[in-house]
Amino acid sequence: MPSIPASTDPTRAGAADGAPATEAVLRLSALTVAFDTPGGTVTAAREVTLAVARGECLGVVGESGAGKSQLFLAVLGLLPGNARTQGSARFRGSELLTLEPAMLDHVRGAGIGMVFQDPMSSLTPHLQVGEQIAEVMVRHRRLSRRQARKRALELLRRVQVADPERRLRQYPHQLSGGMRQRVMIAIALSGEPQLLIADEPTTALDVTVQAQILALLAELKRERGLALVLITHDPGVVAGIADRVSVMRDGRIVETGAVGAIFRSPREPYTRKLLREARGPDLAGDAPHSSPPAPAAPGAPPALELAGVSVRYTIGRGWLGRRAKLAALSEVSLELARGEALGVVGESGCGKSTLVRAVLQLLPLHAGRVVWMGRALGGLPRSALRSLRRDLQIIFQDPFGSLDPRMTVGEIVAEPLEVHARDFTPAAHAAAVAAALSQVGLGAELASRYPHELSGGQCQRVGIARAMILRPQLLACDEPLSALDVSTQEQILTLLGELRRASAMCLLFVSHNVALVQRLCERVLVLYLGRMMELAPAAALYSRPLHPYTRELLAAVPVPDPDIQPARLERAGRGEPPSPLTPPSGCVYRTRCPHAAAVCRERIPAWEKLPDGRYVACHRWRELG
Repeated sequence: MPSIPASTDPTRAGAADGAPATEAVLRLSALTVAFDTPGGTVTAAREVTLAVARGECLGVVGESGAGKSQLFLAVLGLLPGNARTQGSARFRGSELLTLEPAMLDHVRGAGIGMVFQDPMSSLTPHLQVGEQIAEVMVRHRRLSRRQARKRALELLRRVQVADPERRLRQYPHQLSGGMRQRVMIAIALSGEPQLLIADEPTTALDVTVQAQILALLAELKRERGLALVLITHDPGVVAGIADRVSVMRDGRIVETGAVGAIFRSPREPYTRKLLREARGPDLAGDAPHSSPPAPAAPGAPPALELAGVSVRYTIGRGWLGRRAKLAALSEVSLELARGEALGVVGESGCGKSTLVRAVLQLLPLHAGRVVWMGRALGGLPRSALRSLRRDLQIIFQDPFGSLDPRMTVGEIVAEPLEVHARDFTPAAHAAAVAAALSQVGLGAELASRYPHELSGGQCQRVGIARAMILRPQLLACDEPLSALDVSTQEQILTLLGELRRASAMCLLFVSHNVALVQRLCERVLVLYLGRMMELAPAAALYSRPLHPYTRELLAAVPVPDPDIQPARLERAGRGEPPSPLTPPSGCVYRTRCPHAAAVCRERIPAWEKLPDGRYVACHRWRELG
């Protein structure tokens, strides 16, 4: 393994800021993690050496498959039976790799806390939140059930969960993604650990909640003197919270240093590449990924038209058989020209995914109509809709839930051909599948594997290949990049742009990452609680947002600059949107808006078209500038 210059030696925890090496809470020395598979030995981490001190945050950054998660699962003894480790992992001086199972279990509960990437799969679905937090304290701190429940309530308050008394009695599926992640942090803190390992804790969260979670972790680190390891594929996530950064590639640490040094003057070409991709066009000076096709002729009808589209859900059943009505989407009207890319942004629960499903007729409309190429889709026979769906494809958000676990990758990608292109020969099928996999950066050898054998990022690329294999005229992308690292995001953005140029394909691109939307789409629609807040050309919206909510979203985007990002985290908004079951009167954003006035409570703002072609729904946009 190449030697590391003394100035950035990762074995010296805090060496970058003068802290003595003896303060290391966790120290890894030449740690190797490998797996025995039928195809041979697969090495996930190679001779990794690093350390983290009390009160320090170490950011571990790298692409999917770099070995970040496997490295720290090895530290916690959570690897499967076919795993082998070599080297050393010491926690407060004690070797973890040879620790007896009972002692290691105690360390996991009381010494080291872990926050996993997907809180929904990490939380027990049939146990109330309060029970799951209390369980750790009963087991590892010997508290009574009553004491543990009281402490659980205090922890929920500390991690800023709204209405904690009620949340204690709820189940994971009743919470939003941001609340579930806060519960995971509360569970990790319940054993009063000295080290907290957070594995991609904000990947699936929208930008405002992501900023809140990162601000919370920074507060906890300062308040408790925690040693914090933050694992992520996004350099912007560590810029505002990390003291030092280790960059991983192909199982190795390629560079370690103080956060300022890594971001301002990285030594390694790979680190420079990661930062360039994370900064995007505004900071890196790159051109947008999308050069749109030639504009439609003046007066040409839109390819897609939505007129007054509303979607209502009937949920729950209360006393006397009453059901609640949820307005998921309210009076959405817009047009999409042939070859145009429209971005749809907003927080979780704002109606983005509902809009996509309404366009594709995957759920019934309460009101309004959807017109595709001059043809109203509502009321079409099932056979006619089935035929149209060759041209209308979707990429789903959940890379695991959207793939059939019983089918191989090749069968999954070929499935649209089986439905819509039955005249293809087996050889043509195989060639089309190989080409589709290659387009999204996957090798043909993966065609024989099953989804559980792939990473989250690889599964997401399989879903994209499946949607693209028919070369659709409208591609609806529902958070297609949320599970991907920045390099793979770049690849997919470039691919989507190339497909648009080649086929004049329409793109409906849903994302909570407003920075990504800017790089692909000509126009951007901002939704909040199912209502349109603003619709504008991307350049205008990002340079001069009119709606206060748009400004909040843009302010929450993580910036890969340690001189800027810490202050942005300190200004992160608190709280979540109101329940869509009981939306505020007047403007639905008024309860979070710093500029709300009496008129905002009394009247719903009009959807106003401005002379420059943009739209906004705000009573006070003129005076706010």
